[in-house]
Amino acid sequence: MTSQAKVYVAVIASFSEDGNLFPRRLRWEDGREYSIEKILDVRPAAALKAGGQGDRYTVQINGHQSYLSFERSPNISGTNLGKWFVERK
Repeated sequence: MTSQAKVYVAVIASFSEDGNLFPRRLRWEDGREYSIEKILDVRPAAALKAGGQGDRYTVQINGHQSYLSFERSPNISGTNLGKWFVERK
């Protein structure tokens, strides 16, 4: 297991009709999958421990509040819109 502050995770997400991005499930580095029960807040913000700028989603998973960040790709064309990460505790 790595000690890096950013843990990039696979996320299943959906877009609303007006283009908003909503994460629905994430897969942790050990393969466990978690459903996102609620999205409590979304805002542009830096990762508190790992640094970097992006969109910070405050989410509820298994009744606990957590942060899930979306780091946007600098390339504005193509299918790679960005990467999701969680800060290691």
